[in-house]
Amino acid sequence: MSSRGRLIVFASPSGGGKGTVIRQLLDQHPDWGFSCSATTRAPRPGEEDGKHYYFLNRDEFQRRVAAGEFLEHEAVHSDLYGTLKSVTQERLEQGETVIFDLDVKGALSVKRHYPEAFSIFIVPPSMAVLEQRLRGRKTESEEVIRLRLTRAAMELGLADQFDVRIVNDVLEQTVADVEQAIANRFA
Repeated sequence: MSSRGRLIVFASPSGGGKGTVIRQLLDQHPDWGFSCSATTRAPRPGEEDGKHYYFLNRDEFQRRVAAGEFLEHEAVHSDLYGTLKSVTQERLEQGETVIFDLDVKGALSVKRHYPEAFSIFIVPPSMAVLEQRLRGRKTESEEVIRLRLTRAAMELGLADQFDVRIVNDVLEQTVADVEQAIANRFA
């Protein structure tokens, strides 16, 4: 690895499976790091502050936005999400490979700031499968599911702005395809 780290940015519609793909990659590459975003949403079962997200209240998040502390930030489904500039820069300078799990607009914002970042869009096999995955979580209300499905159409329309698009139908194949795309990019 070069002295400067690598940024690998994942995006997909909510329920597209990017989190599952990322967990598999991090299990296979324990030397890679995960970019921990900040959010105002409530933690899901098993999520830890500082590991999965930095859970901030809305006032603290907005104070940090006003102070210019975020590389990117976005309102998604009535919650705020963002990536802290200082943490990203420090990790790059340390030579880390850092994996980002972002919404589509956030991913494109990171790509604008770091054109060398490798952006991967995880595509669901169909809208029906996406809906089934969202409902299968049993963590969101019907209203939130409808919002996520509506947003998915917009996000899928931006997929061609990513370096590579990979359909997540069979997880093992998706992970293998992602591994190959990363190997090709950084060969």
